[in-house]
Amino acid sequence: MEGLEVTVLLGLSVLAGTILAPRLRVATPLVLLVIGLVLGFVAALRHIELPPETVLLLFLPVMLFWESLTTSLRGVRRSLRYIIPMSTLLVVASAFAVAWVATLFGLPWPAAMILGAAVAPPDATAVAALGRLLPQRTFMKLKAESLTNDGTALVLYAIAISVALGDTVTGWSITATVLVSYLGGAIAGIVIAALAYLALRRMRNALSINVTLLLVPFTAFLLAELVNASGVLAVVFAGLIIAWALPRITTAASRRTAMAAWPFGVYLLNGALFVLIGLEVQLVLHEISPTEVWGLVLLTVAAWAALLVVRYVFQLLMAPFSRPRTPALTARSGPGSLNRARIVSTMAGFRGAVSLAIALSVPLTTSSGQPLVGRDAVVFVTAGVIVLSLLVQGPLLPAIVRWAKLPSDDWAADEIELAQRTISGAAIAALDDIAAEHGISDEVRERARQDGYDMLELANARAFARAQATADADQIAQLEGMVAAPSAPDTGAQTVVDGAGPVVGLNPAAAGVDAATSLTMLAASTGIDLTQRSPLVRFEEMTRLKLALLDRKREVLLRLRREGTVDDLLARRLEAHMDAEELRLSGYDDLD
Repeated sequence: MEGLEVTVLLGLSVLAGTILAPRLRVATPLVLLVIGLVLGFVAALRHIELPPETVLLLFLPVMLFWESLTTSLRGVRRSLRYIIPMSTLLVVASAFAVAWVATLFGLPWPAAMILGAAVAPPDATAVAALGRLLPQRTFMKLKAESLTNDGTALVLYAIAISVALGDTVTGWSITATVLVSYLGGAIAGIVIAALAYLALRRMRNALSINVTLLLVPFTAFLLAELVNASGVLAVVFAGLIIAWALPRITTAASRRTAMAAWPFGVYLLNGALFVLIGLEVQLVLHEISPTEVWGLVLLTVAAWAALLVVRYVFQLLMAPFSRPRTPALTARSGPGSLNRARIVSTMAGFRGAVSLAIALSVPLTTSSGQPLVGRDAVVFVTAGVIVLSLLVQGPLLPAIVRWAKLPSDDWAADEIELAQRTISGAAIAALDDIAAEHGISDEVRERARQDGYDMLELANARAFARAQATADADQIAQLEGMVAAPSAPDTGAQTVVDGAGPVVGLNPAAAGVDAATSLTMLAASTGIDLTQRSPLVRFEEMTRLKLALLDRKREVLLRLRREGTVDDLLARRLEAHMDAEELRLSGYDDLD
Protein backbone atom coordinates (compact mmCIF):
# COMPACT_ATOMS: atom_id res chain seq x y z
CA MET A 1 0.00 0.00 0.00
CA GLU A 2 1.06 3.58 -0.62
CA GLY A 3 2.12 5.84 2.22
CA LEU A 4 -0.96 8.04 1.92
CA GLU A 5 -3.29 5.04 2.04
CA VAL A 6 -1.52 3.69 5.11
CA THR A 7 -1.78 7.11 6.80
CA VAL A 8 -5.51 7.33 6.13
CA LEU A 9 -6.03 3.75 7.31
CA LEU A 10 -4.16 4.40 10.56
CA GLY A 11 -6.09 7.62 11.10
CA LEU A 12 -9.44 5.90 10.60
CA SER A 13 -8.36 3.08 12.92
CA VAL A 14 -7.37 5.52 15.67
CA LEU A 15 -10.66 7.37 15.22
CA ALA A 16 -12.64 4.13 15.44
CA GLY A 17 -10.78 3.07 18.57
CA THR A 18 -11.30 6.46 20.17
CA ILE A 19 -15.06 6.24 19.56
CA LEU A 20 -15.49 2.57 20.51
CA ALA A 21 -13.34 2.44 23.65
CA PRO A 22 -15.59 4.60 25.89
CA ARG A 23 -18.71 2.76 24.70
CA LEU A 24 -17.14 -0.62 25.36
CA ARG A 25 -15.62 0.62 28.63
CA VAL A 26 -12.23 -0.73 27.56
CA ALA A 27 -8.89 1.05 27.42
CA THR A 28 -8.28 2.62 24.01
CA PRO A 29 -4.93 0.83 23.38
CA LEU A 30 -6.64 -2.54 23.77
CA VAL A 31 -9.29 -1.63 21.21
CA LEU A 32 -6.64 -0.34 18.80
CA LEU A 33 -4.62 -3.54 19.16
CA VAL A 34 -7.71 -5.63 18.38
CA ILE A 35 -8.44 -3.40 15.36
CA GLY A 36 -4.93 -4.07 14.11
CA LEU A 37 -5.36 -7.82 14.59
CA VAL A 38 -8.65 -7.75 12.68
CA LEU A 39 -7.17 -5.69 9.84
CA GLY A 40 -4.37 -8.21 9.61
CA PHE A 41 -6.79 -10.81 8.21
CA VAL A 42 -6.84 -8.76 4.99
CA ALA A 43 -3.88 -10.03 2.96
CA ALA A 44 -3.08 -6.64 1.42
CA LEU A 45 -3.01 -4.92 4.81
CA ARG A 46 -0.96 -7.67 6.40
CA HIS A 47 2.13 -6.61 4.48
CA ILE A 48 2.24 -3.18 6.12
CA GLU A 49 5.46 -3.81 8.00
CA LEU A 50 6.74 -1.90 11.02
CA PRO A 51 10.42 -1.14 10.42
CA PRO A 52 12.32 -1.12 13.73
CA GLU A 53 14.05 2.15 12.88
CA THR A 54 10.58 3.76 12.61
CA VAL A 55 9.88 2.91 16.24
CA LEU A 56 13.36 3.66 17.54
CA LEU A 57 13.93 6.88 15.61
CA LEU A 58 10.45 8.38 15.06
CA PHE A 59 7.91 7.08 17.55
CA LEU A 60 10.06 6.38 20.60
CA PRO A 61 11.93 9.72 21.08
CA VAL A 62 8.74 11.78 21.00
CA MET A 63 6.79 9.50 23.32
CA LEU A 64 9.65 9.01 25.79
CA PHE A 65 10.36 12.74 25.88
CA TRP A 66 6.73 13.54 26.67
CA GLU A 67 6.59 10.85 29.36
CA SER A 68 9.78 12.31 30.86
CA LEU A 69 8.29 15.81 30.85
CA THR A 70 5.21 14.53 32.70
CA THR A 71 7.10 12.48 35.29
CA SER A 72 7.34 13.59 38.89
CA LEU A 73 11.00 14.31 39.67
CA ARG A 74 10.25 14.31 43.37
CA GLY A 75 8.62 10.90 42.99
CA VAL A 76 11.68 9.61 41.12
CA ARG A 77 14.04 10.84 43.86
CA ARG A 78 11.96 9.32 46.61
CA SER A 79 11.60 5.97 44.80
CA LEU A 80 15.19 5.43 43.69
CA ARG A 81 15.52 2.41 45.97
CA TYR A 82 12.68 0.86 43.98
CA ILE A 83 13.51 2.18 40.50
CA ILE A 84 17.22 1.31 40.28
CA PRO A 85 16.96 -2.44 41.02
CA MET A 86 13.72 -2.78 39.05
CA SER A 87 15.20 -1.14 35.95
CA THR A 88 18.50 -3.04 36.08
CA LEU A 89 18.58 -6.24 38.11
CA LEU A 90 14.98 -7.20 37.34
CA VAL A 91 15.54 -6.75 33.60
CA VAL A 92 18.60 -9.01 33.75
CA ALA A 93 16.77 -11.61 35.85
CA SER A 94 13.73 -11.55 33.53
CA ALA A 95 15.90 -11.90 30.42
CA PHE A 96 17.78 -14.93 31.76
CA ALA A 97 14.57 -16.55 33.05
CA VAL A 98 12.88 -16.25 29.65
CA ALA A 99 16.04 -17.43 27.91
CA TRP A 100 16.15 -20.53 30.14
CA VAL A 101 12.48 -21.28 29.41
CA ALA A 102 13.11 -20.85 25.68
CA THR A 103 15.97 -23.36 25.72
CA LEU A 104 13.60 -25.92 27.24
CA PHE A 105 11.51 -25.55 24.07
CA GLY A 106 14.53 -26.19 21.85
CA LEU A 107 15.59 -22.63 21.03
CA PRO A 108 19.38 -22.15 20.77
CA TRP A 109 20.92 -20.21 23.63
CA PRO A 110 21.94 -17.11 21.58
CA ALA A 111 18.43 -16.76 20.12
CA ALA A 112 16.92 -17.47 23.53
CA MET A 113 19.00 -14.68 25.06
CA ILE A 114 17.89 -12.28 22.33
CA LEU A 115 14.29 -13.20 23.12
CA GLY A 116 14.87 -12.59 26.83
CA ALA A 117 16.36 -9.15 26.17
CA ALA A 118 13.44 -8.25 23.91
CA VAL A 119 10.61 -9.09 26.33
CA ALA A 120 12.32 -8.19 29.62
CA PRO A 121 11.54 -4.44 29.86
CA PRO A 122 8.02 -3.12 30.50
CA ASP A 123 7.21 -0.41 27.98
CA ALA A 124 6.83 3.22 29.07
CA THR A 125 4.12 4.07 26.53
CA ALA A 126 2.08 0.98 27.36
CA VAL A 127 2.35 1.68 31.08
CA ALA A 128 1.34 5.31 30.53
CA ALA A 129 -1.64 4.32 28.38
CA LEU A 130 -2.99 1.50 30.54
CA GLY A 131 -1.81 2.29 34.05
CA ARG A 132 -3.49 5.64 34.79
CA LEU A 133 -6.18 4.03 36.92
CA LEU A 134 -3.49 3.22 39.49
CA PRO A 135 -2.87 5.44 42.52
CA GLN A 136 -0.57 8.32 41.63
CA ARG A 137 2.44 7.08 43.59
CA THR A 138 2.24 3.55 42.16
CA PHE A 139 1.76 4.88 38.64
CA MET A 140 4.76 7.20 38.88
CA LYS A 141 7.02 4.43 40.20
CA LEU A 142 6.05 2.14 37.32
CA LYS A 143 6.43 4.95 34.81
CA ALA A 144 9.90 5.89 36.05
CA GLU A 145 10.94 2.23 35.99
CA SER A 146 9.74 1.74 32.43
CA LEU A 147 11.49 4.93 31.28
CA THR A 148 14.92 3.69 32.40
CA ASN A 149 14.82 -0.09 31.92
CA ASP A 150 15.04 0.06 28.12
CA GLY A 151 18.71 0.96 28.41
CA THR A 152 19.44 -2.27 30.30
CA ALA A 153 17.47 -4.32 27.77
CA LEU A 154 19.32 -2.79 24.83
CA VAL A 155 22.69 -3.55 26.45
CA LEU A 156 21.64 -7.19 26.91
CA TYR A 157 20.41 -7.24 23.31
CA ALA A 158 23.74 -5.93 22.01
CA ILE A 159 25.66 -8.60 23.95
CA ALA A 160 23.30 -11.39 22.80
CA ILE A 161 23.56 -10.25 19.17
CA SER A 162 27.36 -10.32 19.39
CA VAL A 163 27.23 -13.89 20.65
CA ALA A 164 24.69 -14.94 17.97
CA LEU A 165 26.80 -13.42 15.18
CA GLY A 166 29.90 -15.27 16.35
CA ASP A 167 31.80 -12.28 17.70
CA THR A 168 34.16 -12.64 20.63
CA VAL A 169 32.60 -11.54 23.92
CA THR A 170 34.71 -11.05 27.04
CA GLY A 171 34.16 -9.59 30.45
CA TRP A 172 35.96 -6.42 29.42
CA SER A 173 33.81 -6.00 26.31
CA ILE A 174 30.62 -6.46 28.33
CA THR A 175 31.80 -3.91 30.91
CA ALA A 176 32.72 -1.45 28.16
CA THR A 177 29.33 -1.91 26.50
CA VAL A 178 27.51 -1.25 29.77
CA LEU A 179 29.58 1.83 30.63
CA VAL A 180 29.34 3.35 27.16
CA SER A 181 25.61 2.70 26.96
CA TYR A 182 24.72 4.16 30.36
CA LEU A 183 27.30 6.90 30.78
CA GLY A 184 27.25 7.87 27.11
CA GLY A 185 23.47 8.06 27.07
CA ALA A 186 23.39 10.13 30.26
CA ILE A 187 26.09 12.53 29.04
CA ALA A 188 24.41 12.93 25.63
CA GLY A 189 21.10 13.78 27.29
CA ILE A 190 22.74 16.25 29.68
CA VAL A 191 24.66 17.97 26.87
CA ILE A 192 21.59 18.41 24.66
CA ALA A 193 19.50 19.59 27.62
CA ALA A 194 22.18 22.19 28.49
CA LEU A 195 22.30 23.46 24.91
CA ALA A 196 18.50 23.62 24.77
CA TYR A 197 18.47 25.52 28.08
CA LEU A 198 20.90 28.13 26.75
CA ALA A 199 18.90 28.51 23.54
CA LEU A 200 15.48 28.67 25.19
CA ARG A 201 16.58 31.33 27.69
CA ARG A 202 16.99 33.74 24.78
CA MET A 203 13.67 32.95 23.10
CA ARG A 204 10.34 34.65 23.77
CA ASN A 205 8.43 33.50 20.69
CA ALA A 206 6.09 30.59 21.43
CA LEU A 207 6.57 28.87 18.07
CA SER A 208 10.37 29.07 18.28
CA ILE A 209 10.31 27.66 21.81
CA ASN A 210 8.12 24.70 20.86
CA VAL A 211 10.11 23.88 17.71
CA THR A 212 13.24 23.82 19.88
CA LEU A 213 11.55 21.50 22.37
CA LEU A 214 10.51 19.18 19.54
CA LEU A 215 14.11 18.92 18.34
CA VAL A 216 15.47 18.01 21.78
CA PRO A 217 14.49 14.28 21.84
CA PHE A 218 15.63 13.60 18.28
CA THR A 219 18.93 15.43 18.77
CA ALA A 220 19.61 13.64 22.06
CA PHE A 221 18.84 10.26 20.49
CA LEU A 222 21.04 11.03 17.48
CA LEU A 223 24.01 12.16 19.57
CA ALA A 224 23.82 9.02 21.71
CA GLU A 225 23.63 6.77 18.66
CA LEU A 226 26.71 8.45 17.16
CA VAL A 227 28.79 7.34 20.16
CA ASN A 228 27.11 3.89 20.37
CA ALA A 229 25.35 4.85 23.61
CA SER A 230 21.75 4.40 24.68
CA GLY A 231 19.49 6.82 22.80
CA VAL A 232 16.64 5.92 25.13
CA LEU A 233 18.55 7.04 28.22
CA ALA A 234 19.68 10.19 26.41
CA VAL A 235 16.07 11.17 25.69
CA VAL A 236 14.98 10.39 29.26
CA PHE A 237 17.80 12.41 30.83
CA ALA A 238 17.16 15.35 28.51
CA GLY A 239 13.42 15.21 29.22
CA LEU A 240 13.84 15.15 33.00
CA ILE A 241 16.25 18.09 32.95
CA ILE A 242 14.08 20.15 30.62
CA ALA A 243 11.03 19.35 32.76
CA TRP A 244 12.79 20.80 35.81
CA ALA A 245 13.87 23.97 34.02
CA LEU A 246 10.73 24.46 31.90
CA PRO A 247 9.02 27.19 33.98
CA ARG A 248 12.15 29.38 33.85
CA ILE A 249 12.95 29.03 30.13
CA THR A 250 9.48 29.14 28.54
CA THR A 251 6.60 31.60 28.40
CA ALA A 252 2.95 31.23 29.34
CA ALA A 253 1.93 31.23 25.67
CA SER A 254 4.48 28.57 24.71
CA ARG A 255 3.54 26.32 27.63
CA ARG A 256 -0.14 26.61 26.83
CA THR A 257 0.53 25.71 23.19
CA ALA A 258 2.76 22.79 24.17
CA MET A 259 0.26 21.42 26.67
CA ALA A 260 -2.34 21.32 23.89
CA ALA A 261 -0.16 20.02 21.05
CA TRP A 262 2.08 17.42 22.69
CA PRO A 263 -0.63 15.21 24.29
CA PHE A 264 -2.57 15.17 21.02
CA GLY A 265 0.49 14.29 18.94
CA VAL A 266 1.62 11.60 21.36
CA TYR A 267 -1.90 10.16 21.43
CA LEU A 268 -1.92 9.84 17.64
CA LEU A 269 1.54 8.23 17.55
CA ASN A 270 0.67 5.88 20.39
CA GLY A 271 -2.62 4.87 18.78
CA ALA A 272 -1.02 4.26 15.39
CA LEU A 273 1.67 2.20 17.09
CA PHE A 274 -0.83 -0.17 18.72
CA VAL A 275 -2.61 -0.67 15.37
CA LEU A 276 0.73 -1.41 13.68
CA ILE A 277 1.61 -3.91 16.41
CA GLY A 278 -1.63 -5.78 15.68
CA LEU A 279 -0.81 -5.84 11.96
CA GLU A 280 2.73 -7.01 12.65
CA VAL A 281 1.48 -9.87 14.81
CA GLN A 282 -0.69 -11.10 11.94
CA LEU A 283 2.24 -10.85 9.52
CA VAL A 284 4.51 -12.88 11.79
CA LEU A 285 1.77 -15.44 12.41
CA HIS A 286 1.28 -16.08 8.70
CA GLU A 287 5.02 -16.39 8.07
CA ILE A 288 5.49 -19.20 10.59
CA SER A 289 4.89 -22.71 9.28
CA PRO A 290 1.76 -24.41 10.72
CA THR A 291 3.83 -27.24 12.20
CA GLU A 292 5.75 -24.79 14.41
CA VAL A 293 2.86 -22.58 15.47
CA TRP A 294 1.58 -24.60 18.41
CA GLY A 295 5.03 -25.08 19.91
CA LEU A 296 5.71 -21.37 19.64
CA VAL A 297 2.30 -20.59 21.16
CA LEU A 298 3.21 -22.72 24.19
CA LEU A 299 6.59 -21.00 24.39
CA THR A 300 4.83 -17.63 24.25
CA VAL A 301 2.54 -18.50 27.16
CA ALA A 302 5.47 -19.93 29.14
CA ALA A 303 7.61 -16.83 28.54
CA TRP A 304 4.75 -14.52 29.53
CA ALA A 305 4.11 -16.52 32.73
CA ALA A 306 7.83 -16.51 33.54
CA LEU A 307 7.91 -12.72 33.31
CA LEU A 308 5.02 -12.41 35.78
CA VAL A 309 6.54 -14.90 38.23
CA VAL A 310 10.00 -13.35 38.12
CA ARG A 311 8.61 -9.84 38.61
CA TYR A 312 6.58 -10.86 41.66
CA VAL A 313 9.39 -12.95 43.23
CA PHE A 314 11.93 -10.19 42.62
CA GLN A 315 9.76 -7.65 44.45
CA LEU A 316 9.35 -10.13 47.29
CA LEU A 317 13.11 -10.62 47.59
CA MET A 318 13.80 -6.89 47.38
CA ALA A 319 11.23 -5.99 50.05
CA PRO A 320 13.75 -5.81 52.95
CA PHE A 321 15.87 -3.33 50.95
CA SER A 322 13.05 -1.08 49.77
CA ARG A 323 10.99 -0.40 52.87
CA PRO A 324 8.91 2.78 52.62
CA ARG A 325 10.25 5.80 54.49
CA THR A 326 6.92 6.32 56.22
CA PRO A 327 6.08 3.31 58.42
CA ALA A 328 2.84 5.00 59.42
CA LEU A 329 1.61 4.65 55.86
CA THR A 330 2.30 0.92 55.93
CA ALA A 331 0.53 0.49 59.25
CA ARG A 332 -2.49 2.45 58.07
CA SER A 333 -2.72 0.44 54.87
CA GLY A 334 -2.97 -2.90 56.63
CA PRO A 335 -0.66 -5.91 56.91
CA GLY A 336 -1.44 -7.29 53.46
CA SER A 337 -1.26 -4.02 51.56
CA LEU A 338 2.38 -4.44 50.51
CA ASN A 339 1.72 -7.87 49.06
CA ARG A 340 -1.36 -6.59 47.20
CA ALA A 341 0.73 -3.71 45.89
CA ARG A 342 3.28 -6.22 44.53
CA ILE A 343 0.52 -8.10 42.71
CA VAL A 344 -0.74 -4.84 41.19
CA SER A 345 2.79 -3.91 40.11
CA THR A 346 3.25 -7.36 38.59
CA MET A 347 0.09 -7.12 36.51
CA ALA A 348 0.92 -3.54 35.44
CA GLY A 349 4.18 -4.57 33.77
CA PHE A 350 3.00 -4.29 30.15
CA ARG A 351 5.20 -5.01 27.15
CA GLY A 352 4.95 -2.85 24.05
CA ALA A 353 6.64 -1.28 21.06
CA VAL A 354 10.23 -1.33 22.37
CA SER A 355 10.11 -5.12 22.71
CA LEU A 356 8.82 -5.52 19.17
CA ALA A 357 11.41 -3.08 17.80
CA ILE A 358 14.21 -5.08 19.46
CA ALA A 359 12.88 -8.34 18.01
CA LEU A 360 12.51 -6.90 14.51
CA SER A 361 16.07 -5.55 14.67
CA VAL A 362 17.53 -9.05 14.85
CA PRO A 363 19.75 -9.64 11.76
CA LEU A 364 18.66 -12.22 9.20
CA THR A 365 22.12 -13.80 8.87
CA THR A 366 25.26 -14.32 10.93
CA SER A 367 28.72 -12.95 10.10
CA SER A 368 29.39 -16.04 7.94
CA GLY A 369 26.26 -15.45 5.86
CA GLN A 370 24.29 -18.30 7.39
CA PRO A 371 20.66 -17.70 8.44
CA LEU A 372 20.36 -16.74 12.10
CA VAL A 373 18.70 -19.73 13.74
CA GLY A 374 15.61 -18.87 15.77
CA ARG A 375 14.99 -15.35 14.44
CA ASP A 376 11.41 -16.10 13.35
CA ALA A 377 10.72 -17.67 16.73
CA VAL A 378 12.05 -14.56 18.52
CA VAL A 379 9.78 -12.25 16.54
CA PHE A 380 6.74 -14.52 16.96
CA VAL A 381 7.13 -15.03 20.72
CA THR A 382 7.87 -11.35 21.34
CA ALA A 383 4.74 -10.31 19.46
CA GLY A 384 2.74 -12.93 21.34
CA VAL A 385 3.99 -11.75 24.73
CA ILE A 386 3.00 -8.18 23.84
CA VAL A 387 -0.51 -9.32 22.87
CA LEU A 388 -0.92 -11.40 26.05
CA SER A 389 0.29 -8.58 28.30
CA LEU A 390 -2.06 -6.06 26.69
CA LEU A 391 -5.14 -8.23 26.15
CA VAL A 392 -4.93 -10.26 29.38
CA GLN A 393 -3.22 -8.05 31.94
CA GLY A 394 -4.92 -4.90 30.62
CA PRO A 395 -8.55 -5.98 31.21
CA LEU A 396 -7.64 -7.71 34.50
CA LEU A 397 -5.81 -4.72 35.98
CA PRO A 398 -8.91 -2.66 36.97
CA ALA A 399 -10.39 -5.60 38.88
CA ILE A 400 -7.07 -6.29 40.59
CA VAL A 401 -6.69 -2.62 41.59
CA ARG A 402 -10.18 -2.66 43.11
CA TRP A 403 -9.36 -5.88 44.96
CA ALA A 404 -6.04 -4.53 46.24
CA LYS A 405 -7.71 -1.50 47.91
CA LEU A 406 -4.50 0.51 47.74
CA PRO A 407 -4.32 3.68 49.86
CA SER A 408 -5.92 6.67 48.18
CA ASP A 409 -3.86 9.61 47.00
CA ASP A 410 -5.30 12.26 49.32
CA TRP A 411 -1.84 13.81 49.49
CA ALA A 412 -2.36 15.39 46.07
CA ALA A 413 -5.40 17.39 47.19
CA ASP A 414 -3.63 18.35 50.43
CA GLU A 415 -0.58 19.64 48.58
CA ILE A 416 -2.63 21.60 46.06
CA GLU A 417 -4.56 23.31 48.86
CA LEU A 418 -1.33 24.01 50.73
CA ALA A 419 0.24 25.51 47.62
CA GLN A 420 -2.82 27.63 46.86
CA ARG A 421 -2.92 29.05 50.38
CA THR A 422 0.84 29.64 50.44
CA ILE A 423 1.07 31.48 47.11
CA SER A 424 -2.06 33.52 47.86
CA GLY A 425 -0.69 34.51 51.25
CA ALA A 426 2.69 35.40 49.76
CA ALA A 427 1.01 37.60 47.14
CA ILE A 428 -0.98 39.46 49.79
CA ALA A 429 2.15 39.94 51.94
CA ALA A 430 4.03 41.44 49.00
CA LEU A 431 1.10 43.52 47.73
CA ASP A 432 2.18 46.85 49.21
CA ASP A 433 5.72 46.59 47.84
CA ILE A 434 4.53 45.49 44.40
CA ALA A 435 1.92 48.26 44.26
CA ALA A 436 4.50 50.89 45.18
CA GLU A 437 6.97 49.53 42.63
CA HIS A 438 4.42 49.71 39.79
CA GLY A 439 2.79 53.00 40.83
CA ILE A 440 -0.61 51.53 41.70
CA SER A 441 -3.22 53.75 43.33
CA ASP A 442 -4.55 53.03 46.83
CA GLU A 443 -8.04 52.27 45.49
CA VAL A 444 -6.81 49.59 43.08
CA ARG A 445 -4.39 48.18 45.65
CA GLU A 446 -7.09 47.77 48.29
CA ARG A 447 -9.45 46.17 45.78
CA ALA A 448 -6.72 43.66 44.88
CA ARG A 449 -6.08 43.06 48.58
CA GLN A 450 -9.73 42.26 49.14
CA ASP A 451 -9.75 39.92 46.16
CA GLY A 452 -6.68 38.20 47.59
CA TYR A 453 -8.29 37.79 50.99
CA ASP A 454 -11.41 36.40 49.34
CA MET A 455 -9.37 33.81 47.43
CA LEU A 456 -7.43 32.91 50.55
CA GLU A 457 -10.60 32.47 52.57
CA LEU A 458 -12.08 30.37 49.79
CA ALA A 459 -9.00 28.10 49.75
CA ASN A 460 -9.14 27.76 53.55
CA ALA A 461 -12.87 27.03 53.45
CA ARG A 462 -12.41 24.36 50.79
CA ALA A 463 -9.61 22.72 52.76
CA PHE A 464 -11.69 22.73 55.95
CA ALA A 465 -14.77 21.45 54.15
CA ARG A 466 -12.87 18.59 52.56
CA ALA A 467 -11.26 17.60 55.85
CA GLN A 468 -14.59 17.79 57.63
CA ALA A 469 -16.30 15.74 54.91
CA THR A 470 -13.62 13.07 55.16
CA ALA A 471 -13.86 12.89 58.94
CA ASP A 472 -17.65 12.81 59.03
CA ALA A 473 -18.33 10.75 55.90
CA ASP A 474 -19.98 7.87 57.73
CA GLN A 475 -22.13 10.10 59.90
CA ILE A 476 -23.26 12.20 56.93
CA ALA A 477 -24.23 9.07 55.04
CA GLN A 478 -26.51 8.05 57.88
CA LEU A 479 -28.08 11.47 58.33
CA GLU A 480 -28.79 11.89 54.62
CA GLY A 481 -31.35 9.12 54.77
CA MET A 482 -33.03 10.50 57.89
CA VAL A 483 -33.12 14.23 57.46
CA ALA A 484 -34.88 15.97 54.58
CA ALA A 485 -33.99 19.55 53.87
CA PRO A 486 -37.03 21.90 54.21
CA SER A 487 -38.11 23.89 51.20
CA ALA A 488 -36.97 27.49 51.35
CA PRO A 489 -39.71 30.16 51.01
CA ASP A 490 -39.80 32.17 47.81
CA THR A 491 -38.37 35.58 48.73
CA GLY A 492 -37.98 36.83 45.21
CA ALA A 493 -34.27 36.21 45.36
CA GLN A 494 -32.41 34.57 42.54
CA THR A 495 -29.56 32.15 43.32
CA VAL A 496 -26.63 32.07 40.95
CA VAL A 497 -24.07 29.32 41.40
CA ASP A 498 -20.47 29.95 40.43
CA GLY A 499 -17.21 28.23 41.13
CA ALA A 500 -16.99 29.68 44.63
CA GLY A 501 -20.47 28.69 45.84
CA PRO A 502 -24.01 30.09 45.85
CA VAL A 503 -24.50 33.83 45.58
CA VAL A 504 -27.90 35.32 46.31
CA GLY A 505 -28.91 38.46 44.46
CA LEU A 506 -32.01 40.48 43.65
CA ASN A 507 -34.32 38.98 41.08
CA PRO A 508 -34.99 41.65 38.41
CA ALA A 509 -38.47 40.25 37.70
CA ALA A 510 -39.43 40.42 41.41
CA ALA A 511 -38.28 44.05 41.56
CA GLY A 512 -40.39 44.92 38.53
CA VAL A 513 -37.40 45.70 36.32
CA ASP A 514 -36.81 44.01 33.00
CA ALA A 515 -33.19 42.85 32.71
CA ALA A 516 -32.83 43.78 29.04
CA THR A 517 -34.33 47.23 29.71
CA SER A 518 -31.96 47.87 32.62
CA LEU A 519 -28.97 47.01 30.47
CA THR A 520 -30.19 49.28 27.69
CA MET A 521 -30.74 52.14 30.13
CA LEU A 522 -27.25 51.67 31.55
CA ALA A 523 -25.62 51.74 28.12
CA ALA A 524 -27.57 54.84 27.01
CA SER A 525 -27.54 56.75 30.28
CA THR A 526 -26.59 60.40 29.87
CA GLY A 527 -25.24 60.48 33.40
CA ILE A 528 -22.11 58.48 32.45
CA ASP A 529 -19.18 60.21 30.82
CA LEU A 530 -17.76 57.61 28.42
CA THR A 531 -14.77 59.82 27.66
CA GLN A 532 -13.45 59.89 31.20
CA ARG A 533 -10.12 58.06 31.65
CA SER A 534 -10.56 56.99 35.27
CA PRO A 535 -12.10 53.53 34.52
CA LEU A 536 -9.49 52.88 31.86
CA VAL A 537 -6.67 53.92 34.15
CA ARG A 538 -7.98 51.77 36.98
CA PHE A 539 -8.33 48.81 34.62
CA GLU A 540 -4.77 49.25 33.38
CA GLU A 541 -3.46 49.54 36.92
CA MET A 542 -5.32 46.45 38.03
CA THR A 543 -3.98 44.49 35.05
CA ARG A 544 -0.39 45.53 35.80
CA LEU A 545 -0.83 44.69 39.45
CA LYS A 546 -2.34 41.26 38.78
CA LEU A 547 0.44 40.37 36.34
CA ALA A 548 3.04 41.39 38.92
CA LEU A 549 1.26 39.33 41.59
CA LEU A 550 1.26 36.33 39.22
CA ASP A 551 5.04 36.65 38.90
CA ARG A 552 5.30 36.63 42.69
CA LYS A 553 3.05 33.56 42.92
CA ARG A 554 5.21 31.73 40.37
CA GLU A 555 8.34 32.47 42.38
CA VAL A 556 6.76 31.03 45.52
CA LEU A 557 5.40 28.00 43.63
CA LEU A 558 8.83 27.23 42.15
CA ARG A 559 10.35 27.50 45.61
CA LEU A 560 7.80 25.05 46.99
CA ARG A 561 8.59 22.67 44.13
CA ARG A 562 12.33 23.07 44.60
CA GLU A 563 12.05 22.32 48.31
CA GLY A 564 9.91 19.24 47.63
CA THR A 565 6.88 20.62 49.45
CA VAL A 566 4.74 20.38 46.31
CA ASP A 567 5.05 17.65 43.70
CA ASP A 568 6.28 18.61 40.23
CA LEU A 569 3.09 17.53 38.48
CA LEU A 570 0.88 19.40 40.93
CA ALA A 571 3.04 22.51 40.56
CA ARG A 572 2.68 22.22 36.79
CA ARG A 573 -1.10 22.00 37.15
CA LEU A 574 -1.20 25.17 39.25
CA GLU A 575 1.16 26.90 36.85
CA ALA A 576 -1.18 26.07 33.97
CA HIS A 577 -3.97 27.97 35.74
CA MET A 578 -1.67 30.95 36.24
CA ASP A 579 -0.65 30.80 32.56
CA ALA A 580 -4.30 30.96 31.54
CA GLU A 581 -4.85 33.93 33.84
CA GLU A 582 -1.78 35.71 32.45
CA LEU A 583 -2.93 35.23 28.87
CA ARG A 584 -6.42 36.44 29.78
CA LEU A 585 -5.02 39.58 31.37
CA SER A 586 -2.67 40.15 28.44
CA GLY A 587 -5.59 39.91 26.04
CA TYR A 588 -3.91 37.71 23.44
CA ASP A 589 -1.48 34.82 22.92
CA ASP A 590 1.82 36.15 21.61
CA LEU A 591 2.59 33.62 18.90
CA ASP A 592 4.35 36.00 16.50
